[in-house]
Formats: sequence, structure tokens, C-alpha cells
Amino acid sequence: MRIGFLFNHDQVHQVAHSLPIALALAQADTGAEIILATTNMRVQAEVVRLAGAEIGHRLSLYPLRLHRRGSKAIAAFSHFVAPAEKLLVYGDNLDFFRSLDILVVAEKTSLVLKRRFGLDRLKIIHTRHGAGDRAIGFNRESAEFDHVLVSGPKIRDRLIRDAGVAPAQISIVGYPKFDLCADTTSRCLPNDERPVVVYNPHPSPHLSSWFTMGRQILDWFAEHEEYQLIFAPHVMLYERRFVVTVDKLRIDRPGRIEERYLRASNIHIDLGSRASTTMAYTNRADIYLGDVSSQIYEFLIRPRPCVFVDAHETQWQGDPNFAHWRAGPVIRDIAELGPALAAAQRDQDAVYRPVQEELFAYSFDLGDRPSAERAAEAVARVAGLDWRRKTVAEPAISHG
Repeated sequence: MRIGFLFNHDQVHQVAHSLPIALALAQADTGAEIILATTNMRVQAEVVRLAGAEIGHRLSLYPLRLHRRGSKAIAAFSHFVAPAEKLLVYGDNLDFFRSLDILVVAEKTSLVLKRRFGLDRLKIIHTRHGAGDRAIGFNRESAEFDHVLVSGPKIRDRLIRDAGVAPAQISIVGYPKFDLCADTTSRCLPNDERPVVVYNPHPSPHLSSWFTMGRQILDWFAEHEEYQLIFAPHVMLYERRFVVTVDKLRIDRPGRIEERYLRASNIHIDLGSRASTTMAYTNRADIYLGDVSSQIYEFLIRPRPCVFVDAHETQWQGDPNFAHWRAGPVIRDIAELGPALAAAQRDQDAVYRPVQEELFAYSFDLGDRPSAERAAEAVARVAGLDWRRKTVAEPAISHG
């Protein structure tokens, strides 16, 4: 039995959603061969950093690269606009994918193996990445996976209702990223009495607050030193010169970060380092400021004040794709920011905490048993492995 875990993204933000599962599965000693397949050096370095000595012991590392000259040319030409390499890597490594019995993935591009290349025997398990509300997370593609691992009842219910996924294809396993990152925190700003706000805009132009209001938000904080700000957008906002979205075709440029923001003593800017993916900033902040990123749910691991920026005049009330906007005030104009921050803090316990706790409980099914172990057992079950006879230790993940 060969089980591959595929890490196929330009950035490292999906690694923490599936690597803990691979480690828990390897430690269960089911007899299966566990392979970590990486598609670029950045992601490979993160996998090696976290897996440590387990590589070469209970699991193996398998770098996947583009081999055909045409693939390399297309990837190089499109790098600044579109992630062509993520799709081309499948066709260039078909022998590897054919050798697997199970493939565990955090994103949906792997479905091309069944659609285009006819690998119907290969069972593909989707771990998802994040527990957010956006409609794209519940589209019909989810029903094409052989099994889906979900964080809680919200995801299960929407996959059944919106994506047509059969209940038997879904396992609720908790959130393996919490096993790895729940206690990480950043020391990027002075630890004084000023509230720390994390501003976390999404990259999608049709949903993000960055392209129309982002610089006004940075200006506001530069002028209000009674707050400290961590500007940590989704890591894909500044990954390329242009941001392209496919759910609603849009293209835009994130632009450069002006020197005045870099010089501001109360602002820390991180446009995509590893710290942006480890919950270090959401754990450090006292207040969350954002739009549609699923990181709001990671922030709510401890209920705290939230403010949301509606830059598109959204009719969001009652829309499940914006359910998280119930967790705090929603603004449409920069003039509302100061009052909204004050209201979020003032009304946190009386108004917003109960809503936040409800949203979190519906999004995450957590317990004493590590989520990664629960997820590993689900993978073993799909693979037909006997889990009951195995003893699973806590995943040996390096936190360094």
C-alpha cells in the first residue's frame, strides 16, 4: 500500500493542513509506505523543517519536478500571472501518481489526474485547507474526491447541501493545523498596552478589501499610534505581480508598499513569510480586521474583537458565504474604522462573544484526541488498513 501526500503550491500555507496527518499515519505503523511529494524547493524546505527526522525513517520524501521542455517553458512564461506549474506537474509525473494507491491533497487541482489522465484506480482524499465560508470551497468539484476530511459539522453540512457530496464520503476529523500551530505567537511588535490589530485581506479582487481600501486602512493606522498593526495579508496576495481569480474571472495588481508604511513605528508588514501561515499573527493580535479569509476562524480559537471590511457593497446578511461577518461590526467606509474598532472592543463580551463561540463550534469538532490522529485513522479506513490494532503517539513535528 503506497499513500502519497502531495504538497503542490507556490506558497507553504497548505503544508500544516496535511503534513500532521502524514506523520500521524506513519507513526501508526500500519505497514503502508508513506510518501511526501513536493513540487518546489520552498515547500520542500517547509516539509523537511516540520517533519525532521521522520523523513527517511517512517516516511520518505519524493521531489516532483517538471521534466518536459515545453512544460518548463510554459511555467516560466506564465509565472508572474498564473500558477501553470501546479497543473503541468501532474502530466510530467504520471508514473509516480500511477504508483500510488491513495493520494492525499489539500487543494483541488489533483482532480486532473482523474479527469484528464484517467487514473480512476487512484483514490484521492481531500483534506481541504481552512474552515472558511467562501462559496468556492463548496462547489461541485468536492464531490469528485473519493473522500473528504472536514473540520466540523458546518463544512460537512455545506458539502452535502451545496456540493452534492455523499455523507459516506465525508469524515469529520477536527483541524490538524491546530495540533501544530495553536500555541505559536509572534514577537514582531512591542508588548505594551496598545491593542494589536491584524489586518488580513484576501487576494481575490472581487472579494478583497485591499485593492480599494487597503492603503486607506494603512494610512489610518499610521496616523493612530494608539493601535499597533500587523499587516499580514493572505500569502498569495503578493506572490505574483498580478492576482488572477477563476471563480469570478478578475485580474488586478496588488501594487507596491510605500515607504511611509514601512517606516511607521506601530506597523509591522509581512507580505508572505512563513510566519503568515503558522497562526503566529492571529494568535498575537487582540483584534482581527479582514474581509473573507478563513483565517478569521483560526483567530477565533480564542474569541476576541473583530471588524470586517465590505469593499463591494455586499448583501451579506443571511448569506452563508459571509456567516463570519456576524462576529463583529462591518464597515464600508474608512471613516467608520475608528468607531468600529471601539464598538468591537466595547461589545465583545455582551454581543459578539456568543456569536463567535457558536461560529467556532459549528466550524470545528475538537476534542482531547489530536485532529491529525483522527484524520490519519480516516485515511487508513479509506485505504482498507487495520487501524484498531495500532497505537498512535503524538505526531513528532518539529516546531523550530
